[in-house]
Amino acid sequence: MPTSHVIDYQIKGESIQIVEVELDPMETVIAEAGAMLYMEDGILFETKMGDGSNPNQGLFDKLLSAGSRLLTGESLFMTHFTNRGNKKAKVAFSAPYPGTVIPMDLSSFRGNELIVQKDGFLCAAFGTKLSIVFNKKIGSGLVGGEGFILQKLQGDGKAFVHAGGTVIEKTLNNETLRVDTGCVVAFESHVDFDVETTGSLKSMVFGGEGIFLATLRGSGKVWLQSMPIRKLVQALAPYGSNSRKESSSLLGNFLE
Repeated sequence: MPTSHVIDYQIKGESIQIVEVELDPMETVIAEAGAMLYMEDGILFETKMGDGSNPNQGLFDKLLSAGSRLLTGESLFMTHFTNRGNKKAKVAFSAPYPGTVIPMDLSSFRGNELIVQKDGFLCAAFGTKLSIVFNKKIGSGLVGGEGFILQKLQGDGKAFVHAGGTVIEKTLNNETLRVDTGCVVAFESHVDFDVETTGSLKSMVFGGEGIFLATLRGSGKVWLQSMPIRKLVQALAPYGSNSRKESSSLLGNFLE
């Protein structure tokens, strides 16, 4: 695997964050299609099939690798931003919904790799390899996208992951952590991940916490998000659970 480009960055904002990357001449950053917010003069972008981590890859392998991204719901293509000027220039990226940008130094993780939920990747230094991972556990297969298809980031440079709401970083020490499905953003690859059923039938039906929970076991770092896009959509939906919470009185509920 090639050495990733060394990039400087600054995360801006509080509740709705962006990442601004500063590129030296001929440095490149890769990003999801449509993530770019602004770029300074001298930076040119090119849409390519795949992450570019293996420039000698044949056409068939490129199609296979890029096509697997369709399973995660992402674009077949990625955008490569390169500073073609003779001085430093900046390019900024924003996520598709409000949240927090988490900088990840892949060289600090075992095996130089990190597992990320399928919609968590935002951008990374050129040389970072993206691939998909199928969780073969039966429980995660039952709930489809909730942990069944994950992304693996590999490299020795910086990668940026997006999370909804507040980010919680936890370190497991031969422990087990159960989390609401969809709230897991990323975890180290040696942490065991599964999706399991919860409690009794009564708890499943009336508890309001859902039928499944994500379970992480072992030792390593885990990143959680307080407001995944699924919960955000439900909260803002016209007939969602929060649709009547602005009523000023009990009587108002009957008059609506």
